[in-house]
Amino acid sequence: METNQNSVGTVKGWVYHFDAGKILRRTDQFAREEPLEIAIRHGKADRREISVVAVIMRTPGDDELLALGFCFSEQIIRSSGELLAVRHFDDENRILIELRAEIDFDVKRYSRNIFSTSSCGICGKTSIDHIRTTSHFPILATIPEIAPAQLLRWPTLLGEHQAQFAQTGGMHACLLIDLASGSTYLKEDIGRHNALDKLVGYALKNLSLPLHNFGLMLSGRASFELVQKAAMVGIPIVAAIGAPSSLAIDLADECNQTLIGFLREESFNIYSGMERIVQLPAKA
Repeated sequence: METNQNSVGTVKGWVYHFDAGKILRRTDQFAREEPLEIAIRHGKADRREISVVAVIMRTPGDDELLALGFCFSEQIIRSSGELLAVRHFDDENRILIELRAEIDFDVKRYSRNIFSTSSCGICGKTSIDHIRTTSHFPILATIPEIAPAQLLRWPTLLGEHQAQFAQTGGMHACLLIDLASGSTYLKEDIGRHNALDKLVGYALKNLSLPLHNFGLMLSGRASFELVQKAAMVGIPIVAAIGAPSSLAIDLADECNQTLIGFLREESFNIYSGMERIVQLPAKA
């Protein structure tokens, strides 16, 4: 097996075609999956130390953004102003986040050496009490408004930007849409929550929080942890190609988010936040 030094690798394999009636040799592309260790350097200037906070299975690429987004979602950091640096160290599968000396870091709370698979966003939580993370960016209940026609374009926008999914068929994607300008930002990963953490990391580094005038489009289902991560940065509208979970619906309702599932180019279901959807006159 050969791998490229990026998100996509290649493998020699075989494919069966019914019409040809035989098995053919071919080269296929696949999404890479490797562990990423996230460590925090913290403490006063005269007694700095390093603590590992997580080991995440992810697709290599945008590792710094992934680490930033993960640490923000976990409330390890609250802003980019708390950071001195974010960089790889030792090898490509280790990220070091350096906090400023004056930033308090609770070693006992965060140095749990969390291991999270690429399919699970809350596997490392030590108790159910830690699952609901409080956002510092409360979402207003009725704004912004959005028209159904605008929402119906989101699946097409998502498909147009999913370059790595087109190559491998094995990537999830999260698309951030600026509702005022129409600007879009997309990140991909083999893990759904990793793709969103990369997007959160990008927003933390390049955009102004909170994201009260943005919408989020998910390539799969709307799970609890994805709705929670969106709430952490103040995203008021979350839409998914697939279904939401019951806990995701409850959380979206608590956070004043509009949650949409089964979004296609012709229809969608609204599970919470109906008041944001601009009603169109009924056809005669």
